[in-house]
Amino acid sequence: MIYENIVKGKFISRPNRFIARVLVDGNEEIVHVKNTGRCKELLTGGALVYLQKSDKLERKTKYDLITVLKNGTNLVNMDSQVPNDVVEEFLKKGILFPKHAKIKREMRHGDSRFDFFIECEGKISYMEVKGVTLEENGVASFPDAPTERGVKHLLHLCELAKGGIDAYIFFVIQMKGCYKLIPNRKTHKEFADALIKCRECGVKILCYDCIITENSIEIDKSVPVDLSDIGD
Repeated sequence: MIYENIVKGKFISRPNRFIARVLVDGNEEIVHVKNTGRCKELLTGGALVYLQKSDKLERKTKYDLITVLKNGTNLVNMDSQVPNDVVEEFLKKGILFPKHAKIKREMRHGDSRFDFFIECEGKISYMEVKGVTLEENGVASFPDAPTERGVKHLLHLCELAKGGIDAYIFFVIQMKGCYKLIPNRKTHKEFADALIKCRECGVKILCYDCIITENSIEIDKSVPVDLSDIGD
């Protein structure tokens, strides 16, 4: 995934979850934040950020905040809309499914809408994708805020798996440098419990990190998912 029209900026503050104040070429700009999560560990005062400039005149803001240099050392993609795009690119490489597999996005099953529906040689699969930006000491965790919708999708994937349909949860760590992913039980115990239930029901749990540059993101290596801590 390649971004065009990328410019540098310096983060100042985040008045609300939708916008941020960023210094661009000496001018303070109000920019759109493409991630409504908390991201407090990423958006710190003075942090170097990368913005995508829009050429749409009707927009209220000229820029979208895409990437941040965390702690001055590690690029983290904050775009919550991009994980599905990079997963689609990854699926089309033929690594998980044959290249001739039919891939459809935003497919409904019952009262849930899943990110991907894959059909190949008479076999169908459903896949839900989760972008991960929360990391501490090389350990990635999800979610960074409670997600009732996420719990609903996991439980629905369990039902699909128990019914003999292939079901996947695909975590996209939007950075390098993580050696494992864990469910963020402190933030949302129900999500952690639902992920453990997924494992027990046969849902395939995948996790990959990404190569991040100033203007690109690409899925790279598999990262282990650690569900060993099942206590409170």
